[in-house]
Amino acid sequence: MTQGAFAQRYDNLRRMVDRSLAGAVTQNRPKDVTAACRFALAEGGKRLRAIIVLLACQAVGGRARAALNAGCAVEIMHNFTLVHDDIMDHATVRRNLPTVHSKWNLNQAVLSGDVMAFIANECFLQTPQRHLLKVFKVFNKAAIEVCVGQQLDIDFEKAAIVTHEEYLRMIDLKTAALMAASAKIGAIIGGADEKDSEILFEFGRNLGLAFQIQDDLLDIYGDAKVFGKIMGGDIISNKKTFLHVKALEIASVEQSKLLNEQFGLKEFDPETKVKKVTEIYDQLNIKNISERLANEYISTAFNLLGKVSIANERKTELVNIANSLIGRNN
Repeated sequence: MTQGAFAQRYDNLRRMVDRSLAGAVTQNRPKDVTAACRFALAEGGKRLRAIIVLLACQAVGGRARAALNAGCAVEIMHNFTLVHDDIMDHATVRRNLPTVHSKWNLNQAVLSGDVMAFIANECFLQTPQRHLLKVFKVFNKAAIEVCVGQQLDIDFEKAAIVTHEEYLRMIDLKTAALMAASAKIGAIIGGADEKDSEILFEFGRNLGLAFQIQDDLLDIYGDAKVFGKIMGGDIISNKKTFLHVKALEIASVEQSKLLNEQFGLKEFDPETKVKKVTEIYDQLNIKNISERLANEYISTAFNLLGKVSIANERKTELVNIANSLIGRNN
């Protein structure tokens, strides 16, 4: 499949997911709750997790549409976590739009996020009965892990030192867990056996790890218009991303001192702070180090996909998904 053909296929699947999501948030709820939920889902990025569900189902011999409700459930869950993450991170912009708590208020954002979690459950209840218990267990485990990962992320804000390994463990839970679950859920609904389902789970996990490291990179080195966030937002909010953790691991005493000074400022000019921290990252070649690690995870994902006991041509679209993450710009 050519890159153009895959892009068209992806767009078709995304539109199918968008239509299903619009139907999932019905109007028979209080107006403000419905409006906030619809807003949170309206500009949903690439719908990557939902499409992984659909493509994993199709790859193992199922019909993509059979996994649509489960895909929507995963996507709603993902967007619910973003609503609450934005509150915790004090973020005002996401995907070039105001965050839910900025557009409404804090209470409305918390409530709409809660409602979205239960709407996700409603979507899962439409999964074929023979698969329901199995996929719901996978989903529930991932949902808990995402929350644990978020707690670790919060804990890191107060930690003097976060190791490379601790950071990767956090993103394994906060980001990779849901992508891993997406691949496994799709595989189960498509009729895969336990072995192939587990391999696809690990495929999704490595995809998620690569995705988060790319996300950390894009916060500084991405295109603000495309990425939909304030560039350098992680630096401004003192988030310990992979770039920050790795920089402190390999920095000289003087560079470490400068980084810690910038991340300890109470009052600062955001543009100046981002510039100074980025200069240190550039001195340490952090961009290339991060890109190499992301590519290692993508390579592992490819190797795992090669072990799934289906014809190679059935894996093409999952390969294309992985390839798209290597140079993704949003």
